[in-house]
Amino acid sequence: MRTLDQILQLKGHDVLTASPDVTVYESLTLLAEYEVGALVVLDEGRPVGLLSERDYARKVIIKGLSSRDTLVRDIMACPVLCVDTTLTVDKALGIMTERRIRHLPVLDNAGQLTGIVSIGDLVKDIIAEQQYTIDQLQHYIHS
Repeated sequence: MRTLDQILQLKGHDVLTASPDVTVYESLTLLAEYEVGALVVLDEGRPVGLLSERDYARKVIIKGLSSRDTLVRDIMACPVLCVDTTLTVDKALGIMTERRIRHLPVLDNAGQLTGIVSIGDLVKDIIAEQQYTIDQLQHYIHS
């Protein structure tokens, strides 16, 4: 089973971030521009929250608030659960399932944000690993 470090080596270490003091509208613009579902909220370089499209739908739209007037700090998921690069894909999926979350910020050994994984990233990896096993078994059977 791969580690999150291995996943990030394949996926990349880019992470969208925002300050807790920007508007939800500014953050949504970033999400749309980069076609991702969440960003990490940083305060003085440390992850303090996570903002997702789900947060916007549930905490702004449904409550009749304005994304141009609402600050990220008012709707972000907080505290944010961050994990280590050595965590395996299956353990990360277990955490995501148990906590009912879709994104996990990943910290390096120094505690710095090094990437983010989504449940889709992890499922994609598991499917690829299973396909590799199937291919190997078929090759063995036909040899």
